[in-house]
Amino acid sequence: MSATETDRRTETVDTDAGTARITWLPAERPRLVLAVGHGAGGGIESRDLRALGAALPAHGVTVALVEQPWRVAGKKVAPAPKTLDTGWRGVWPALTAPGRPVVAGGRSAGARVACRTAKELGARAVLALSFPLHPPGKPEKSRADELLGAGVPTLVVQGGNDPFGRPAEFPAGEYRLTEVPYGDHGFAVPKKSGPTEEEAMDILTGAVTAWLAALA
Repeated sequence: MSATETDRRTETVDTDAGTARITWLPAERPRLVLAVGHGAGGGIESRDLRALGAALPAHGVTVALVEQPWRVAGKKVAPAPKTLDTGWRGVWPALTAPGRPVVAGGRSAGARVACRTAKELGARAVLALSFPLHPPGKPEKSRADELLGAGVPTLVVQGGNDPFGRPAEFPAGEYRLTEVPYGDHGFAVPKKSGPTEEEAMDILTGAVTAWLAALA
């Protein structure tokens, strides 16, 4: 069993949106906390969040996997963005309690939450995984203003074939973007082309590790 699995602990936090849950994956010598929220269609078991939780503690980054109240309550449909933001704000004091700088992050809807609230909460930076730039097939309904308005250093990691926004569709701005070739919205890659899933996750974790190291 790895040190990450051995040291993992969970914490419940009461928020104005209900009870949230944090799964802590601590670093031995932490220099910062990466708090990441899940998307609207899944939880903290997604391949990208699992990969980050396995890789980052060895590099001095404590990973906090945040489950929104709706998910903790067993509901299958995510609430409105305003309610998601309320839940995220509610867990922020627990995320900052260790006394380390906190990078706000998330995948898909969780990335939008992190971008919308980063500046007001005092996040050190934002990690946006599979940022949903627009609904599939509706590029005119852009959410670029949320990404561009984060107000802190931001890294986007995007699948090359993400129907919610391919890397080439992203507008110019003061953020970094790393592409996972052939990846879809969940960073799954075709078996007959592109990297293997392990290689895809290595691209993702390598980019995030290097970016976080440069922030410190």
